[in-house]
Amino acid sequence: MPWYIRLLTILEIGFCTIFFGILLTGSTLLVSETSTGAARLFTRPVEFDFVTWTLDALGIKLGQAALDTPYYFNQPARHKLVVDYFHLLDNILQDENKLNLFYTDPSVKDPVKASAAIRAELAGLYARQRLVAPFAESILQEQVAATLAEMGLTTGGQPIPPVLFHMTPLPYNLVISPRSKIEEEASISLIPDVTVDQQVNIENHVDKQLDVSSLVVPVGGIGTYPTMIERTSALDWLSNTIAHEWTHNWLTWHPLGLHYDTSPELRTMNETTADIVGGEIGKALLQQYYPELSAKYASQSQMASLPANPIGAGFDFRVEMHTTRVRVDALLAAGKITEAENYMDERRQLFWNNGYPIRKLNQAYFAFYGAYADVPGGAAGEDPVGPAVRALRAQSGSLIAFLERIGYMSSFKQLQDALAH
Repeated sequence: MPWYIRLLTILEIGFCTIFFGILLTGSTLLVSETSTGAARLFTRPVEFDFVTWTLDALGIKLGQAALDTPYYFNQPARHKLVVDYFHLLDNILQDENKLNLFYTDPSVKDPVKASAAIRAELAGLYARQRLVAPFAESILQEQVAATLAEMGLTTGGQPIPPVLFHMTPLPYNLVISPRSKIEEEASISLIPDVTVDQQVNIENHVDKQLDVSSLVVPVGGIGTYPTMIERTSALDWLSNTIAHEWTHNWLTWHPLGLHYDTSPELRTMNETTADIVGGEIGKALLQQYYPELSAKYASQSQMASLPANPIGAGFDFRVEMHTTRVRVDALLAAGKITEAENYMDERRQLFWNNGYPIRKLNQAYFAFYGAYADVPGGAAGEDPVGPAVRALRAQSGSLIAFLERIGYMSSFKQLQDALAH
């Protein structure tokens, strides 16, 4: 790539970072200033610092752009580097789990001494990761960009904004919903290593002081710029998530993204749109660049949040969660808040008995997970927004036609009107 093209790319990255950084300062904490302000009395010591993370990630990405790293390798070498990198990540994640077990197993009296070998092995793996990660990420960025271009999702041949992501331990998200209805009222990002004890303590204090329903949830990606993606050894999930978060950034330049926080319906429209685009781009990328893995992943469940070996034979998680959401909505609509909360506790036990360890099932759980409605059923219940977005995609001749239609919407009514004609 000529030097002046690399310079233009660097300038474009810098501009996009400033643009999304400005938006981030106003949108990290969502919707209700009253709820957010009160909740932050309990979260300030463990809130995530987006500014520092973005500056660090930007430095990495600008260095990659200046060197034009993907073009150091031919196609077979790129393929091998990425596949080897995911094997490396898998080894790291397995060793981290083993290390954690040393500190959680009551029979281990001296976890530091007992884990010496695994910590030494991890140090070597981390050193290798630091060397390889920039190249693997650059290659995947280029492959996602090429896939977007093949589907017409570019301006002047370039995805806007440029595809940039960085794999990193992600913040947790404290979600707050009213008890009387399922709606994300506020959201606060917490540091990645906030402990379960701290999570529960924050939830208990927030619930008691504000009379709300709260839950600390993990997230798979965040639409900062560069986007934040959770570490994973699953290339299918990663490619979907890179495209999902790029879609959020694309939508931010359009009315739908700018109105993300305006209503629960618009949030669901945003998330479902990003899920649809992520799924289609991710599938196309695997088929094009990693066909041997595409067949493997196609036979596996795409629901990464669910356990691999559920206990209950014939137990359908999505069906049972859909049933739960519908019943909860009906109880809350009738003003039976306590009855709805007792019912959710009973259903949580049912999920646990069938191999699905949900720590807490409440209004905040449904407010968060119900917004991801790219497939029927599940936590969205009978919410009409997800099916409407899916219907618009089915009506649209291409992915770009779908995005250009929904991207300019700023209300659920506009979506309904579009489907009526």
